Amino acid sequence: MSGETNLEVLIQTMTTDLVEGVYVFVTNAEIPSHITPRMMFQEAEGPTYIILQSQAKAAGIAYEFPCCMITLNIHSSLEAVGFMARIATELAKHDMGVNPVSGFFHDHLFVPEDRAQDAIAVLRKMSEAA
Repeated sequence: MSGETNLEVLIQTMTTDLVEGVYVFVTNAEIPSHITPRMMFQEAEGPTYIILQSQAKAAGIAYEFPCCMITLNIHSSLEAVGFMARIATELAKHDMGVNPVSGFFHDHLFVPEDRAQDAIAVLRKMSEAA
């Protein structure tokens, strides 16, 4: 198994990176070949893509949820228990929704565009208090 599983270690040692750009969620659209989605997930109703808002606008693609991407710089195991739940709960205490995406090496949070700095502050406090 790859990555950290200890919840306290994950919280204590995580750092954040605010990824440049504003992202949006798109569904049931033709994505031009020059656009590489940050994520694609196939649901029963159709594909969901996360792409840059600027690319969606330029291609005339309808979108929802302008958001910022925060990468958690800790290699969490895909089997780690409670990591995203703790983060989502803490952000919810500050009236922030989050759309988390787990990659093989890192977890990524998509938070409302106007709350990105608030989310980073909450995550830093969370890590410092652990």
